[in-house]
Amino acid sequence: MKTLGLLGGMSWESTITYYQEINRRVRQVQGGLHSARCVVFSFDFASIEKLQHADMWEEAGFLLDDAATKLKLAGAEAVVLCTNTMHFVSQGIETASQLPLIHIVDPTAERILKAGYKSVGLLGTRFTMEKDFYKCRLSEKFGLRVIVPDEEGRAMVHNVIYTELCNGIIRETSRQSYYKIIADLAKAGAQCIVLGCTEIGLLLDGAGIVVLRGRPLEEASVLYRTPGSEALHGHVPSYTALAIEKENGGTAASGSGLPSSSTGTVALPFKNDGKTTRRAFSAGPL
Repeated sequence: MKTLGLLGGMSWESTITYYQEINRRVRQVQGGLHSARCVVFSFDFASIEKLQHADMWEEAGFLLDDAATKLKLAGAEAVVLCTNTMHFVSQGIETASQLPLIHIVDPTAERILKAGYKSVGLLGTRFTMEKDFYKCRLSEKFGLRVIVPDEEGRAMVHNVIYTELCNGIIRETSRQSYYKIIADLAKAGAQCIVLGCTEIGLLLDGAGIVVLRGRPLEEASVLYRTPGSEALHGHVPSYTALAIEKENGGTAASGSGLPSSSTGTVALPFKNDGKTTRRAFSAGPL
């Protein structure tokens, strides 16, 4: 088994998800008491957040490069960057550490294309939704149409991430606001939703959607892979896709009790025209 290096702490609330899911995948594959061989470098997120909002991205990138080098010295054989946003400055990691970086966008896009979708709604920090590093990789490398919320929606999504989710705060009002934004993205043509910030999975656990066309959600298709875990076994990495399908129309009823994935994928709470199937894909772990 290979040793995986995790660049975490951005924030630690989501790093927990990566660590848990990677270990769960290893146990699923190998059974018994097996767990992942991994090394974690956890940042003090306050210092990273200050650099982000001060537009000091080059300095933030240098910190990632240095941390990745330390992971190699500690025995890591590949690197997972446990954050979507910081992929904006991930280009120096492989050169600095001489280790392969498992990029968060590629396996997500591959899973979306495999499902047959051509347009995605992207949620994440303002940096992820507005800068080109994420959107252009999805569109130019994979040919996907990328739709983001409007200015008001982007501000709301971003603020909830930094002021609530990164502090472990979960508010029902924020959840409902996210659901409305997702519905708006669907109306704008998004065939699936990319949760391009792992913390969003802490909020969108699917609690608002229980029944599809009167059927229990347990009948929905669930596909499971964890980022980084496949690399431990020498396979191509892939991302979680919790697929909730609406095959013949109908309305998803609100309520509670939906079985959820800790990776934070979530079905779309919206009505459709009776022909289109919608899914949500997580991006890290996704």
